Amino acid sequence: MWLLVASDSVMGYDDDGVHTICPYCGVGCGLTLESGEEDGAVSITPWFDAPVNEGALCIKGGASTEVVAHEDRLTEPLVKVDGTFHTTTWDDALEGIVAELERLRDEYGPDATGFFGSSKVMNEENYLLQKLARRYGTNNVDNCTRMCHASTVYTLRNSLGAGAMTNSMADLRDHGDVFWIQGANPAEQHVIAHSNYFRRAALEGSTIVQVDPHANKTSRDADIHLQLKPGTDIPLLNIVLKTILEEGLYDESFIEERTTGFEQLEATLADVDMGQAADICEVPLEDIQEAARIYAEADNAAIFTGMGMSQHRCGVDNVQNEVNLALITGNIGRPGTGVNPLRGQNNVQGTCDVGAMPNVLPGYLEVDDDEARESVEAVWGFEIPPEPGLTNVEVSNQIGDSVHGLYIMGENPVMSEPDATEVERRMDDLEFLVVQDIFMTETAEHADIILPATSWAERGGTVTNTDRRVQLMREATDVPGNTRHDLDILCEVGTRLFGEGAGFEFDDPEDVFEELREVAPIYHGITYEGIGLEGIQWPCYEEGDEGDQYLYEESFDTDDGLGVIRGVRHTEPAEVPDEEFSLVLTTARLEEHYNTGTMSTRSPTLRRRTPENFVDIHPADAEQRGIEDGDYVRLRSRRGEIVLEANVTEDIAEGAIWTTPHFADARANTLTNDVLDPLAKIPEYKAAAAEVEPVEGGKSGEPADD
Repeated sequence: MWLLVASDSVMGYDDDGVHTICPYCGVGCGLTLESGEEDGAVSITPWFDAPVNEGALCIKGGASTEVVAHEDRLTEPLVKVDGTFHTTTWDDALEGIVAELERLRDEYGPDATGFFGSSKVMNEENYLLQKLARRYGTNNVDNCTRMCHASTVYTLRNSLGAGAMTNSMADLRDHGDVFWIQGANPAEQHVIAHSNYFRRAALEGSTIVQVDPHANKTSRDADIHLQLKPGTDIPLLNIVLKTILEEGLYDESFIEERTTGFEQLEATLADVDMGQAADICEVPLEDIQEAARIYAEADNAAIFTGMGMSQHRCGVDNVQNEVNLALITGNIGRPGTGVNPLRGQNNVQGTCDVGAMPNVLPGYLEVDDDEARESVEAVWGFEIPPEPGLTNVEVSNQIGDSVHGLYIMGENPVMSEPDATEVERRMDDLEFLVVQDIFMTETAEHADIILPATSWAERGGTVTNTDRRVQLMREATDVPGNTRHDLDILCEVGTRLFGEGAGFEFDDPEDVFEELREVAPIYHGITYEGIGLEGIQWPCYEEGDEGDQYLYEESFDTDDGLGVIRGVRHTEPAEVPDEEFSLVLTTARLEEHYNTGTMSTRSPTLRRRTPENFVDIHPADAEQRGIEDGDYVRLRSRRGEIVLEANVTEDIAEGAIWTTPHFADARANTLTNDVLDPLAKIPEYKAAAAEVEPVEGGKSGEPADD
């Protein structure tokens, strides 16, 4: 067990147990772990002084230890021989990996291999993975942000300066008068953020507006719920923007002094017919305009965005319109305002911060910027390829063509990427696949070599939560079986692949972090000792700085210091309903489950609450198809079909259907469309043409034997 720092009591080890961070969503809740009498067993007690959650935990956080000592844990390296996995030694597994990586590079060049990082592992480990890829000679490194917030990161970086929340949960709760939540459902997906911040602020008089196609726990707490048709966020926001302009509710001085592009927005909105746009959204015009006035007339109004906005082929434009709304009303650069993406995994922000993306280096330095690249090369001691690499979806699409090898750490693309049946087929076309994980995932089943890693409770390092807070996770129990830390594995692979002294010899996570903060300007002033129990919010440029609770007080981090306004026009989803597929399918997470279900569906507590997948369908659509509540139905799109239970409910609007991505036996991403946003390269998960039909004899509890 690593000792990360000298002062245990200050740094999270005391008589109460070990203070660490929940492994699930990006809120960054603290909890205390105590080791049990059985090997690997750990239990949770509240960490009442945790800076984000003050001891509170949601159902996922409370059940998070149930997977630590799970019987399905991988505990030995595995190698596939004649289609069957066999136990092997670490030495043989690592030598096999190095030999195959060298062969692929020699035969095809370094760009024939891709590297996938993970938002479920630490900053230090993702930092080492992207460094490994670049030392290998490729920028083909990416992470799951590509699937959830790539368009948000792209837009915020280009229009404001940083691809992260502009504000902090605490200042939003204390100063926010209006919360505009679009394409996000924090009451179920960021539960403690909702209960400790949004709901508490609402009880003190703040107003919540939610824009979402699906009624949910957030909309039930909202003052206004605009239940739009999936894929119509741009026309709705164009109504909001045009209403604000026509009624003189914009901040003229802020626009003049701190923005560029306002005239182009005016020109874009000039030919917007608000009545026609409301018909496209299927929301009453007066409701949209009322919400617009509430936002624009607030002293401090904050926008919260999520995957309902980003996971579209026009995701960049969707988020840009949210930026437009904040900028024309001057709601940015002070407490209680801003544009704030709610991140879905506990380290999805940090994974991007440390450069596990094909176009940026640690600290969001552009890989094709000579000066930025040279500053990192000076520390690393080797040249970095100057051209951006492929995103993870592009890597998957190129398998069998230009891509022949793949190194995956902690990700499950067979479940997470769109058109999953095709992704799975391609995995078998790889010449070499290595998977580093804690369970035998659907992706690992296709691997040539599997490396058993340690879980969140068995290792330490830093993670960065949704409001840019870098926090320490701490190991609380022994390493099970013959598993190894991701960091140790990557150091070993790097040293074997490139030789001694090649930059992969580190003593512990803090040693890696010291190099990370040397190359990433936004982390320069952060140290393990400074992080302590409270964490530090980047940017933090000098040791001793406390970081920034909110950004852009005086200027934006753009070339000219101005925030970029850019008018956008409605782009229909790539697929629209037709005679064969007459419904619009959209997807979202559940409160009690998490992403591809690798961890949460193995938790007895979480599985008990929702044991299998289901599809929400409006009563009128169900009646038209002869479907009753609890029936098993066939849900199909142009890419495949799944069988699951029907939940007949008015929570979803007529003409739309809704399901979840968490269950392998009814895999929603079998159905989703792999069309990409041209700039952010994020898939369009949120809108696909689909159809639902009864399964003969498939009443509740009796799925048909298909």
